[in-house]
Amino acid sequence: MDKIPIILKEHYNLDAANILPQRGGWAALAFKVYSGNHAFFLKVYEKSRASTPKWTALIDQYVPITIWLMQYSGLKGKLPVPVPTKTGAYKCEDDEGIYLLYEYIEGETIGDKALTAEQVGELSNMIAELHLYGEEIPMETKAIKEDFTVPFWPQLRNTLEREVHELPPDVRELITPHLKQLNGLADTVEKLSADLRSRNLRMALCHTDLHPWNLMQAGRQLILIDWEGLKLAPVEADLMFLVDEPYYHDFVQIYRKVHNDFAINPDVLQFYRYRRKLEDIWEFMEQLLFDRQEAQERTATLNHLSKELNEITG
Repeated sequence: MDKIPIILKEHYNLDAANILPQRGGWAALAFKVYSGNHAFFLKVYEKSRASTPKWTALIDQYVPITIWLMQYSGLKGKLPVPVPTKTGAYKCEDDEGIYLLYEYIEGETIGDKALTAEQVGELSNMIAELHLYGEEIPMETKAIKEDFTVPFWPQLRNTLEREVHELPPDVRELITPHLKQLNGLADTVEKLSADLRSRNLRMALCHTDLHPWNLMQAGRQLILIDWEGLKLAPVEADLMFLVDEPYYHDFVQIYRKVHNDFAINPDVLQFYRYRRKLEDIWEFMEQLLFDRQEAQERTATLNHLSKELNEITG
């Protein structure tokens, strides 16, 4: 945090009067920055974290698309876009981190609260609008196009099959009872992956991380944040987060006013749900194996991993 004022001055010409830590997300630290009469939101992806390359590799590919959506689609005012640096870049970095700066959104994260009927309607309209756009947009989408691969699986499989005895005792104790289920899940994902690559599936722009912690209510406006996972993909990449929600029927009724021929593809839905489950498990394992964590943070990560593992066995 000591370097943040230097970063802000050097790359944004901002004099930070105050910097307050905020609740961060899965991928990054977060700070509220006061400069003059303005407040900004700074995301800091720590280079020491094993997951950072995954979340930051495509910044220069996905941010221009979010800017295009903000300017030319019905999503104007409904998603954040980064403040450009003095050179017009979307991000800046130093030896310790990669930084993205945003205008601060005065609002409240939905988080654990249930969505109201009005918010369900807003969310459905937002996602229906997002799904109108595909590779025909005047932006480069090749880097974010779904290829149905499972890039983390070789490392996870190697850890489970060859190196499980080398895991730290607390991780090994959690993982070992679930090895059969994990491998079965992975086999299903690999088969679906090969099958879906051969199909001609319609793809649309998808957020791919539609959970309530990525939704903010700012005044009367619902805002969808954290677009690191933006992909050109089948719409099930988004709808997998909603199909089990109590409001799904209402969501779909509104969604079908725009996409009247919509129907869930069960194979695609299963692929995304299973791949996400494996990905979440590997994320927690990565944190435990490769990241520097204090005792309290490690305990929390172990609890998250235990919950994910129990869900595939239960």
